[in-house]
Amino acid sequence: MTKLLQHIDSPKDLRTLAKEDLPFLAKELREFIIQIVATKEGHLGASLGVVELTIALHYVFNTPEDLLIWDVGHQAYVHKILTERKSQFDTNRQLDGLSGFPKRDESKYDAFGVGHSSTSISAALGMAIASKLKGDFKKQHIAVIGDASIASGMAFEGLNHAGVTDTNLLVILNDNAIGIDPSVGALKMYLTNVKKGTQKQDNIFEALNFNYSGPIDGHDLPKVISELERLKTIPGPKFLHLITTKGKGLKQAELDQVKYHAPGKFNALTGDLFEKSKTVVPPKFQDVFGHTIVELAKTNEKIIGITPAMPTGSSLKYMMKAFPERAFDVGIAEQHAVTLSAGLATQGFIPFCNIYSTFLQRAYDQIIHDVCLQNLPVIFCLDRAGLVGEDGATHQGVFDLAFLRCIPNLIIFAPRNETELRNIMFTAQMGLDHPIAIRYPRGRGRELDWKQPFSTLEIGKGEPLKTGAKIAILSIGTMAYNVEDALNLLTLEQQNDIAVFNMRFIKPLDEILLHSVLSTYSKVFTIEDGTVIGGFGSAVITFASNHQYNTNIETLGIPDTFIEHGSVTQLQKSLGLDPESLAALFLKAL
Repeated sequence: MTKLLQHIDSPKDLRTLAKEDLPFLAKELREFIIQIVATKEGHLGASLGVVELTIALHYVFNTPEDLLIWDVGHQAYVHKILTERKSQFDTNRQLDGLSGFPKRDESKYDAFGVGHSSTSISAALGMAIASKLKGDFKKQHIAVIGDASIASGMAFEGLNHAGVTDTNLLVILNDNAIGIDPSVGALKMYLTNVKKGTQKQDNIFEALNFNYSGPIDGHDLPKVISELERLKTIPGPKFLHLITTKGKGLKQAELDQVKYHAPGKFNALTGDLFEKSKTVVPPKFQDVFGHTIVELAKTNEKIIGITPAMPTGSSLKYMMKAFPERAFDVGIAEQHAVTLSAGLATQGFIPFCNIYSTFLQRAYDQIIHDVCLQNLPVIFCLDRAGLVGEDGATHQGVFDLAFLRCIPNLIIFAPRNETELRNIMFTAQMGLDHPIAIRYPRGRGRELDWKQPFSTLEIGKGEPLKTGAKIAILSIGTMAYNVEDALNLLTLEQQNDIAVFNMRFIKPLDEILLHSVLSTYSKVFTIEDGTVIGGFGSAVITFASNHQYNTNIETLGIPDTFIEHGSVTQLQKSLGLDPESLAALFLKAL
């Protein structure tokens, strides 16, 4: 048979195919995705699992006039390929290329921008209500959500509201029993029992006034199309329960669904991951956290580990294995994770609440109201702080310093290296009078010999890294690496004119050190991997103003714009935060 995919550029093209040809198209789509992701990297398993569903949705519904919303967006690669972006798909997640997630300004077929989970039902309901108010009763509104995402509180809020409306809304549950890690919680158990046919209680979705159908095999393309065509004619809120296999069509991705969620580069023919270099490299910061919390938990039985659905990504998996009764994956529930931590802290336990920086945004009220207002010593460990790279604007952890710095009672710390991360964790579990946020980046540091004996850090105390005669650089976190590399590009004489300070604490600031710096140097640079509005540099400027210093302070960091996808190195270069740009800036200042 002639290859089908080469003739399909849009849903209109798709709808010209005979139904019996669609399974062949599904096979070609899987091969196409595997070939490109094998070399370009990206989210693999989720998209392989929804090939048939995606074909059926664009075949049955009149997209983009009918509105299709993908929850999270990990599974939207087939959608992108079928919606006029096939020829660009090899640029996926690359600098200036396609986003790894649905994005409104990228395509008219992307009805809603996503990246964080559990938003699809609320967004689709809003669109459905809008259509009704406009008098458009034919437009369809479809939200595709996974079994991990639907357990989130926000998804239930959307279901709760939708169930008392008469909107033309279809919620499709893509049930594969896994998000990034295996799904957890009572709802997962309920869905498992539904699939097994052993569920004795009433159907929870029918109880919420949805017209429920399923569960059906999400890889049975004729059956999925038939059911979508039937549901298209039924008014009011509807719920379709599909059973799919994440990684479908690639044996290794089906067998190891966690690893093949985003496997990196692999052999497209065999599916095998490429062997990692035998070269000894420093650990990822997430693994330093994961191994250190286990080390601390062995001697401190009050330590509890908590993560919202990211035990592998955060490396809390090590504690979950070593101390399963004291480490919890609470599912996609950041708000619950924070307030659960607060509850534990009231009872004398020491909760390490481990959340990606960008996901902590979803629990802002709980940080303020449940933790900081009550001054409960919760230890927030914020992974993926700063620029994260190819995941793009939805995942860049650049806002945490600004949105946390304004909250009373909260200590904020950014470790320069692995040793400082270990030492601040050690210090925090010994007993602090306040909550603390420890933010560290994605990826690796530079210390091979990182597992050193613990030492206590003085809260609010920075450290001088290098003396200098003319200008001073104040850095936080691993931006110290960029400063170090920049100085190495200068002559020894030029280096001698530059002083460097590792501030460590964004709050409280080391006021003694700042008084010394601002009274000694007429030119000071602050550098951070967070927003310059409201961030670390802003704190230094406020301090200088309050104490009437006339020092020329230049703040370097993330400008007032959303940073799109690309490698961290590429993004830093575009923002002037790479070593070469910094060296030129320092040289000009001299």
